[in-house]
Amino acid sequence: MRLRLIFSIISITSFGSFAQQTIDKIAAQVGDKVILLSDIQAQKIQAIQAGITISPEMDCEMLEELMYQKLLITQAILDSVDVTSEQVNSEMESRLRVIENQIGGRQKMEDFYGKTVTQIKNEFRPIIREQLMAREMEYTIANGISVTPREVKDFYTKIPIDSIPFINTQLSFQQIVIYPEISNKDKDIARAKIEKIRKDIMNGKAFSTQARIHSMDPGSAKDGGKIKASKGMMVKPFESVVFALKRDEVSEVFETEYGFHIIKLGKRLGDDYTCQHILIVAEFSGDAVENAAVRLDSCYQLLGSEKITWDDAVVEFSNDETTKQNKGIITNPATGEQTWDMEDLNQIDQQIYLLTTNMEVGDVSEPNLYTNIYERKQGVRIVRLMDSKPPHRANLKDDYTLIKRAAENEKKQMIINEWVVSRIKTTYISINDPYKECDFTNPWKKD
Repeated sequence: MRLRLIFSIISITSFGSFAQQTIDKIAAQVGDKVILLSDIQAQKIQAIQAGITISPEMDCEMLEELMYQKLLITQAILDSVDVTSEQVNSEMESRLRVIENQIGGRQKMEDFYGKTVTQIKNEFRPIIREQLMAREMEYTIANGISVTPREVKDFYTKIPIDSIPFINTQLSFQQIVIYPEISNKDKDIARAKIEKIRKDIMNGKAFSTQARIHSMDPGSAKDGGKIKASKGMMVKPFESVVFALKRDEVSEVFETEYGFHIIKLGKRLGDDYTCQHILIVAEFSGDAVENAAVRLDSCYQLLGSEKITWDDAVVEFSNDETTKQNKGIITNPATGEQTWDMEDLNQIDQQIYLLTTNMEVGDVSEPNLYTNIYERKQGVRIVRLMDSKPPHRANLKDDYTLIKRAAENEKKQMIINEWVVSRIKTTYISINDPYKECDFTNPWKKD
């Protein structure tokens, strides 16, 4: 089974310096695309860092995966498959954020590479473009593949009984949330507060001190509001202001979806910038929270006396846009599914875990304060345990969606394997020592 671009597509390798120090030679060539020994060694180091046990066969597996990627890119060029600069930049920022989090910040990342963020981007941009092209080509090959119920059943019956996966307790939840409304008066109070802060800064008070005292941005307040970022990392209104400022200039007050802001530009180099930032969020009044709690309590009482159905209550009371149109069903953010593994529930959403630990199917929790960590807002909610499936081996009745997805993946892999074999026949392939002795999955070695 192929490594599925585990090492070459998921993230940028953090070992560019290693590759530069290695005396390179060509390990293989696919079309006009070469694979260097340093490419394989860098992938191996990244695998070790990820905790993957290295086996003697790993070099061959990595080379085959890299050859597969080059085959996809070659075909993508022939088919005029392209990706936009916006896609490349978005992927770049996403990956850089991952590396920053792993390494301890942007400055440490620059120190590690011995390069500025701009230089790092310039080095990796063509690599990411090729990886996205490969991903898009793979998607094109397998796009539209589906399986019939008969194929799902046949797939399941062919699985050896001792290989059928064991499924932990699976839970599904619904919620009704009422977020207190932010009134115009609440917004006026927040704007007036930040306007005063700006006035104090313009009259000589230090921006960094005001940020530490007043800013409601937990990520930057402790550092005096300091932010180091690149174009594409922040919301558009924020960046529009940043790129319109001159060095040391303080912006006027402006509003984004997060609240009211002022910015002081530090320095800007190309798409990279350093600034200081103060955020004031409009907060709803205590009366608004109380009103939301009273309204949700009446909903809870109506449900308890069976004077309203759950589905009707969601429509009438909830103002949570992500769940209101779906009977209040909560999607698991870790998987995108509507089910939650009991083993992982506490790690994924401790609020739900604490509310529903002792509930039975159909039970509804009492109204509780709720913090939506993704949208950074508070509300009041009740949670219903919609379903609970005990631990069991996967079966067609309870786990049809899971088995169907596995069957689709197998069918897609078959289509991709057939495509690889057909393209190898018409593509120039060269493999050098010591990789000529590899036992590849696909017929890369031609007679």
